[in-house]
Amino acid sequence: MIEILPSILAADFARLGEQISSVEAGGASIIHVDVMDGHFVPNLSLGPPVVQSIRKITRARLDVHLMITNPDDFAPAFIQAGADHILVHQEVCPHLDRTLRLIRSEGALPGVVLNPATPLAMIEDVLDLVHHVLIMSVNPGFGGQEFIPHSLHKLSALNRRRIESNLNFLIEIDGGVSRDNIAEIVAAGCDWLVAGSSIFHSADPGAAYRGLKQVALDAAGVRL
Repeated sequence: MIEILPSILAADFARLGEQISSVEAGGASIIHVDVMDGHFVPNLSLGPPVVQSIRKITRARLDVHLMITNPDDFAPAFIQAGADHILVHQEVCPHLDRTLRLIRSEGALPGVVLNPATPLAMIEDVLDLVHHVLIMSVNPGFGGQEFIPHSLHKLSALNRRRIESNLNFLIEIDGGVSRDNIAEIVAAGCDWLVAGSSIFHSADPGAAYRGLKQVALDAAGVRL
């Protein structure tokens, strides 16, 4: 099923509860939460207490993207705080198999992330372990960046690998998603599309969510 995941990195944190309620009322069932440590990426965001607060105000699943250098140390705390999915970067996990198994053992669904310059070959041996694979279509660390076109080729190649090997992981994309490129992204085989500025920088985030979701479903030949 095609899903749009509102990314709270672009939300107004002074009105975070209100804005999450707006997209949830608009139909959002998964919220994307970016965690940044100022080391792996050049920005700082939030920690487990914020996830715990979000968990109290929404029934949506929380897709927590750890852009941090030591995910093994922090994944359990985010899961305890209410994360339903934990995404870790291949680039910082020397023992990726173990990290993904740790996440599942702690009660969350594990996902792996690839930066724009990281080839798909780097996750070949864990595709049977993951719930979803996130392809970064911008360099991580900041919202509002332009979509990197080569990401479409990466999506298509990953989708072919999934089909050829009869695997059932989901494909997610994050960065520069907008009305202008949603159809191409869906056509390339993507299931989950993270969108931040396109939703939360609008006057009505719920309506913006519904508009993007309909564009995505139209591209997939499905009606909302």
